[in-house]
Order: sequence, then C-alpha cells, then structure tokens
Amino acid sequence: MEFVVYLCSQKLTMIHITRRERFSAAHMLSRPEWSNEKNLEVFGKCSNPNWHGHNYELFVTIKGEPNPETGFVANLSLVGKIIKEKVIVWIDHKNLNVDVPFLKGKLTSTEHLAIAIWEQIESEINKLGCELHCVKIQETENNFAEYYGK
Repeated sequence: MEFVVYLCSQKLTMIHITRRERFSAAHMLSRPEWSNEKNLEVFGKCSNPNWHGHNYELFVTIKGEPNPETGFVANLSLVGKIIKEKVIVWIDHKNLNVDVPFLKGKLTSTEHLAIAIWEQIESEINKLGCELHCVKIQETENNFAEYYGK
C-alpha cells in the first residue's frame, strides 16, 4: 500500500519516444491532367515517367507518461510491430503510386505519405495507452516531412 501511495504522489512527466523503421520504394510525382512539360516544370526529375526511388527513413514518435511498473511510455517492440504490419509490409520495395492501397488516388509526395502513414497507425498506437505525436518521413539526406495530426 505504501508503494502505491508513493507512486500516486510522484509527479510523472510527459515523454516523447521515437521508433525508426526503413523502407525503399519507387514513386513518381505528376498530375495526369497536366502536360509532361508542366509536370516537369513543377515536379522536376521527380516527374520521370519511368519512376524513381528512395531509401526512406520513417520516424514514429509517441508521447505519454512512463508506466510506473515498466518505465515505458509504450513497448517499442509493439510500436514496431504496428508500423511493420500497417505500413512497411505495404510499402517496402513497392511502387507507391501503383501498389499501395492506402495511397490510391493521392499524389505520393513526402507530405502525403506522412499523413497516410499517420492515418494507418494512429488508432492502433493509441490502443497502447499512449498517443501518436509525430510521423516523420526522411526522403533524402536533405528532405523530410513531419506530420502532427489534425
């Protein structure tokens, strides 16, 4: 009983923790209603009709208070399992424009990819007793997008 009282009297702190996963995928940025010239002007070499690929890094950050018994905000092995089942198996070594059901009809920019991944994992992550804080997609050494939900 004293232990429980002690834990309840402790002030816990909000912690952010991140899981990284990697995947490789091809895509093309273009709008079918635009001419090849306009697509090239707007999207540059990313509009190549023969596709191009990236070795992406995905960072999923969750937040919450550490569990007093485990010290974890959430078990990162479970977070990784959710990411793999809901995202990685669908996008790794795939064509994002053609092969990925949750990207159908969407422009496959890094920004849209981050939003789509958030939508794929948010409810499952939140079932772990924590909250999804950020999805970050690093497309190249110099470019990344971060999405924090609505």
